Amino acid sequence: MITRICISINNRCNLNCKYCHFHEKSAFIEPREMNIFAVLDNVKAHIKKHEIPLFKIGFVGNGEPLLDFESLRGYVEYIADYLKSGVISAYTITNGTLINEEMLGFFREHKINVGFSIDGVREIHNKLRCNSFDRTMNGIELFRKINGFYPSMNCTVGQDVLERADETIDFFAPFDSRITFSRMIGENGISLADFRAFLERASRKLSVRTGGFDCTMYGGKCGAGIDNPYFANGSVFICGNCVDLPTVISADTPLDEIDLGIKPFDRRFCYKEAMR
Repeated sequence: MITRICISINNRCNLNCKYCHFHEKSAFIEPREMNIFAVLDNVKAHIKKHEIPLFKIGFVGNGEPLLDFESLRGYVEYIADYLKSGVISAYTITNGTLINEEMLGFFREHKINVGFSIDGVREIHNKLRCNSFDRTMNGIELFRKINGFYPSMNCTVGQDVLERADETIDFFAPFDSRITFSRMIGENGISLADFRAFLERASRKLSVRTGGFDCTMYGGKCGAGIDNPYFANGSVFICGNCVDLPTVISADTPLDEIDLGIKPFDRRFCYKEAMR
């Protein structure tokens, strides 16, 4: 039974990060119409049918969600009663360069968790994320000003971070917030073994997110086909890393009818990489 989904609300970004694996898949993520309100209707029906006490939704993107904040506002307001009651828990992830007090006030009112992508020390972040360190940090500090605590943060771990592992870990320690480390994949990626060694090291000092059956990119086991389908461009995909794999499932398919056809495999490893 599905109890969480990710919904990609756009394919646009105001940055051009060097390692973004969506750029490598650009031929497969051409914008196509997707009725997100219909997806949310299916979620509501699914919750009611199965009496699900908590359903999680990630409003993410193949790009930067806040470029389409007004659309995101509409989706959040459409499920506002579910968010207020706690039946739905929702989040979004931003590069932090566009966020403002109005947005943060809205997210706080509707209990939307906001994660910020920041790759640790200034030099590494600026090298990989278009010299956006100061703007991202301004967004993080604005979040703290409005909410009274620092947000969760996402850091992509590539060779640069591995070479300055202790500095990266020490950078995040003062924030006292949960950190999601993501393995850099694609042509600039690092090995799963090196990534897991870094996670073990970071976990000694930080509150590091590691899932169960979620994604090896975040330190968990591969959950492909289990409980976290990815909705984008009118279709349902195994995950955000698999938008270049064939799919014939329409995004308006009732959740009970979604079958991604995943055959058994060793879930300690990434499904996409196991396909190679």
